Amino acid sequence: MKHPAKTAARRQPELDADGTVKVQHTPGGLKGRWLLNSLSFVVVILAMVIIFLSVGVSQYYYTTIRNNLLGRVNTTAATFRNYWTSSYEQFYASASRYVVEYEFKDKLEVQFLNQYSHVILSTSGMSADSVPQTGDVEKALTGLESASWIGEDPLSGERVMSCTAPLFTENGDFIGGLRVVTSLSIAERQIHQIILAGLLVAVVFVGLVLFSNRYFIKTILEPVVRINEIVKEITAGRYGMRLSKIYDDEIGQLCDNINYMSEEIARAERMKNDFISSLSHELRTPLTAIGGWSETLIAGGAEDPEALMQGLEIIQKEAKRLTGMVEELMDYARIESGRMKLSVENFDLSLELYEAVYMYENLLKKERIKLDYNENGEEDYFISGDRHRMKQVFLNVLDNAAKYGADGKRIRVTILRRQNTVVVKVRDFGAGIPEAELPFVKEKFYKGSSKQRGSGIGLAVTDEIVKLHGGALDIQSRPGEGTVVVISIPALRQKTRSLEENHE
Repeated sequence: MKHPAKTAARRQPELDADGTVKVQHTPGGLKGRWLLNSLSFVVVILAMVIIFLSVGVSQYYYTTIRNNLLGRVNTTAATFRNYWTSSYEQFYASASRYVVEYEFKDKLEVQFLNQYSHVILSTSGMSADSVPQTGDVEKALTGLESASWIGEDPLSGERVMSCTAPLFTENGDFIGGLRVVTSLSIAERQIHQIILAGLLVAVVFVGLVLFSNRYFIKTILEPVVRINEIVKEITAGRYGMRLSKIYDDEIGQLCDNINYMSEEIARAERMKNDFISSLSHELRTPLTAIGGWSETLIAGGAEDPEALMQGLEIIQKEAKRLTGMVEELMDYARIESGRMKLSVENFDLSLELYEAVYMYENLLKKERIKLDYNENGEEDYFISGDRHRMKQVFLNVLDNAAKYGADGKRIRVTILRRQNTVVVKVRDFGAGIPEAELPFVKEKFYKGSSKQRGSGIGLAVTDEIVKLHGGALDIQSRPGEGTVVVISIPALRQKTRSLEENHE
C-alpha cells in the first residue's frame, strides 16, 4: 500500500530556483500543441471509422454471399429429395444431368458427395473420390444440417466460401451431400476498393483539417504572437504601443483591451513622472525657504526682532506644509497596502464639518474669500465612522475649493439629510474643471492642467476615506461656473440612536 505522505509529495509541482512553478515547454509552442492535439483526435476518429467500415463492409459481403449460397444449396437439395431420389440410380442420373446443364459454372462450383464425403460429380471436372478438406463438409454430413466455411482452399490456395447441405431420399434416408463453392477474389477486391476509397476520403479529410488549422493559425495564433510581442514591448517600458484590430471577435476584443491597457499604463506613467516632478518642486520650495532662513538666523543676519519673527514664522509654515505632504503620502501608502484603519464610533458629522469650516474661515478672510455655511439644526447628522478622518476629508475639500476656486471669491458649504444619508456639499464659484479632465480628477497623481501647488494625491486619499465609510464622493463641474463636491455618508437610523441613548 502506498504511503499517503509520499504520494502527496510526488504530486507537488516542480519548482524553479526562485520558487515559481516550473513550466513544461512543448516543442512548437501553441501551434505545435494545437496541430498535435487536433490531428491526433482526427486521426484516432478516422482510424476507428476505417476499422468499422472495413469490418462492416466485409461482414456485409460475406453474410450476403453466405446467405445466397445457403439458399441455393438448400433449395437444390430439397428439389432432389422431392423429385430425383427415389433410387440411387435416379439420383446419380439426375445429378449427372444437373452438372452438365449447370449454367453458372464460371461463378459457382457444384459438387455432389457420397455418404463418406467423397466427390462423385463436380461442375469443374474435379476428380472423383477426392475429399474436400473444409469444415463445412464434415459438419453437414455428420450433423445432417447445412453448414458454411470460409478460408483458403487446401487444393487451389484460393480464398473461397463453401456451403454444404445433406441430401436425403424421398423416404428420408441419408444419401450424400450437395456442396457449392465460390471464389471470394471478386468480392474481396470490391471490399478492398471500398476500404481504399474510405482511406482516400480520410486522407482528404485530414488535408481539410490541416488547411483549416493553417487558417486558424493565420487568423488566431498569428495575432496572438503579435499580441505577445506587443506585451513584451510594453513590459520593456515602451508604453502607449497599439495593436491593429483586424477581426471584430474575441481576439479583436483582446486587442482593444491591450490597447486600452497600454494607453492607461502610458497615462499612469506620465502621471507618475508628473507627480515626481511636482513633488520634487513642492519639496524644494519649502526646503529652500527653511534652509535659507536657517542660515540667515544662524549667521545672525536677522538682528531686527520683527525680521527674526518673520523668518521663524516662515520656517514654521513651510515645516507644516512639509508635514502635511508627508502625511498625505503616508495615508496614500496605507490605503494602497490596505493598512488604513478607522477608529469607528458614533458621532455628529455636522460638528466635525463646523470645526473644519471654522478653521478655514479666518484663513479665507485673509484671501478675501467669503465662506457660507448652511445647516438645518433640527436634523440628525449622526454617522458611524472615524471623526478625525472625516475632518481630514472636509479640510482637504475646503483646501481644494480655496486653491482652485479662489477666483470666485466665494465658497458655500451645505449639510443636509436625505432619508438614511448625510450629504455634504462644498461649492466654489471659480473657473471649474475642464470636461475632459473631470473623469480623472480623483485618480492618484492627477493634476490636469492646473498650475496650483500640490502632490496630486490628496483627492485620491479623500475619495478612499469616504469609500471606507461606505459613502461616495462625487464631483460636478462646468467651466466658468465652478465646482461642486458632494460627499454622501450612510447615516445612523434615528431609532437606533434612541435605543443607544436609552441604554446609556
